[in-house]
Amino acid sequence: MSVVMATAGYDHTIRFWEALSGICSRTIQHTESQVNRLCITPDKRFLAAAGHLTVKLYDIKASNPNPVMTFEGHLNNITGIGFHCEGKWMVTSSEDCSVKIWDTRTGSVQRNYCHSSPVNDVVIHPNQGELISCDQGGNVRIWDLGENRCTHQLIPEEDEPVRSVSVASDGSLLVAGNNAGNVFIWNLSQSNDVTAITPIRSFSAHKKYITRVLLSPDVRNLATCSADHTAKIWNMQSQDFALKSTLTGHQRWVWDCAFSADSAYLVTACSDHYARLWELNSQQVIRQYTGHHRGAVCVALNDYSEK
Repeated sequence: MSVVMATAGYDHTIRFWEALSGICSRTIQHTESQVNRLCITPDKRFLAAAGHLTVKLYDIKASNPNPVMTFEGHLNNITGIGFHCEGKWMVTSSEDCSVKIWDTRTGSVQRNYCHSSPVNDVVIHPNQGELISCDQGGNVRIWDLGENRCTHQLIPEEDEPVRSVSVASDGSLLVAGNNAGNVFIWNLSQSNDVTAITPIRSFSAHKKYITRVLLSPDVRNLATCSADHTAKIWNMQSQDFALKSTLTGHQRWVWDCAFSADSAYLVTACSDHYARLWELNSQQVIRQYTGHHRGAVCVALNDYSEK
């Protein structure tokens, strides 16, 4: 099993890590802008780095420091990124108020969906036929790719920007986190190819901004990252989604996180320049990744077994 892990941020570098040893195995310069988000293709061949106006695609296994493809078309910071399960297309969100779908073979825009305010995140539903995006105006939108339109608009809290969204690997749940530190959970169900959305619960997770919400692959845990310098783990199997642990040790905003495939570990990225690998059972930092000279704001991890 190969493990691909990368971090990036405001020092205009992308760093690849040997996850277990903590050794930086490769550094790529991303000179044009800071890196806002990272995403590894499902086949582990490429790393996509979302910056100010472009997404650059790097060959993970080659030594070439230059991108193999650049996706151009956004007019502001790119805030979210994801890949179709077979890598045929890529989706991005941006502060230019748009969500775009790109052909990964040609680099051209295939679809363009508009929000009325800057878009903060986008994720692909496991059915590969829907997208979920959220924006600065407080909206969560579900886009049906077959119908090529927005089918649902949710406003979890009036006029409160929604920072991040996550959908369960089995398609059962949708989670959103906002600038007030609140988490919102909905049940998703399919009936006659129509998605039904039922609110389950909302709760205060942090006293400051939530920067990322992420459901674990086994859907048993929810990770929330915050401007309060912590990441928290919530029990998705308990009736009240009880707090399981608070991961403390970072000195500044915790911007991003990634679960291991077995849901036993979490990597966090922070403005204090460090990324950390946590063992969730013990709540201990078992590795610290040191080398960024400015804030680390994004992390990507793919340790899924080769098919």
